[in-house]
Amino acid sequence: MILVTGGTGLIGSHLLFHLVKNGKKVKASYRNEASLEKVIKVFGYYSDNPSAIFDKISWSKADIVDIESLRILFENVEYVYHCAALISFDPANYKSLVKNNSEGTANVVNLCLEHAVKKLCYVSSIAAIGPSVKGAIITEDNEWNDQNVSVYGLTKHDAELEVWRGSQEGLSIVIVNPGVVLGPGFWKSGSGTFFTYASKGKKNYLPGGTGFVSVTDVTNAMLQLMESAIVHERFILVSENLSYGAVLGKIATSLGVEPPQKPIPFWMLEFFWRIDWLRSNLLGKRRRLSKNMAKGLRIQEQYSSEKLKNALGFQFEDLDEVIEFCCKKFKS
Repeated sequence: MILVTGGTGLIGSHLLFHLVKNGKKVKASYRNEASLEKVIKVFGYYSDNPSAIFDKISWSKADIVDIESLRILFENVEYVYHCAALISFDPANYKSLVKNNSEGTANVVNLCLEHAVKKLCYVSSIAAIGPSVKGAIITEDNEWNDQNVSVYGLTKHDAELEVWRGSQEGLSIVIVNPGVVLGPGFWKSGSGTFFTYASKGKKNYLPGGTGFVSVTDVTNAMLQLMESAIVHERFILVSENLSYGAVLGKIATSLGVEPPQKPIPFWMLEFFWRIDWLRSNLLGKRRRLSKNMAKGLRIQEQYSSEKLKNALGFQFEDLDEVIEFCCKKFKS
């Protein structure tokens, strides 16, 4: 039996689809009924009968911060894909991020050890690897540097430490560090906002850039790593390193709207994060741009996936084709 935590997210839902299609027995956690509807919608992007696939999954309501609700899920489980996480870049949410990402992952690791799980795959992030030093290409061996790291990155890094702790206590693990994951669905959150923003024909785009990867590549890499003899390793999953302007331009062109033409000036970002901080403190509004995020947007990060390619002979999808597919689903 395979357990997927966070089965209602972008990566989790796509992973579940592939597991079921491969004939695996799967159980998954969810936090509320509304999130289950999104899973069926994602399945519908790839199947004419999404409900039939959905019904093959054993769903249980659970929260990774509630170890008792999790414990029931682990009965008869041999393999675990830990995809559940809280994604936020607002410093005001730091305590919640610690609770969900760091402590929640510790709960999953402890239960894997308690139930003698054969192997755990943890979905981390390139945010947990940290920024490059003087423009150097980032690899899995990048020395951790928390300068200009988001609160999300800090807690994902701490979560990785919990997974490594589990490996020292006898748990077989692999960690994947995806870049910005592009895939259909969830258009109002995460990477889905790239498509929503581009569709409005905006004129400006954020400076800088990072690594991008398709959700199918992420799930395929996870499946292959779990089926391999590889243990106690982590792998960057990045298909291409692109500027935000380039990605928005590709999406806008595919959607048939005018691509954004001008990067937001650095001085304006410095002004925006200060105004955003003031707005948040005076009105209690959610932060949209932190100081660390603004600093990070000054550079184009470069990530290497050579380790994954060499270990598995892995070949990434063409991102242009991925964007075309996503735009088709977005328009429908």
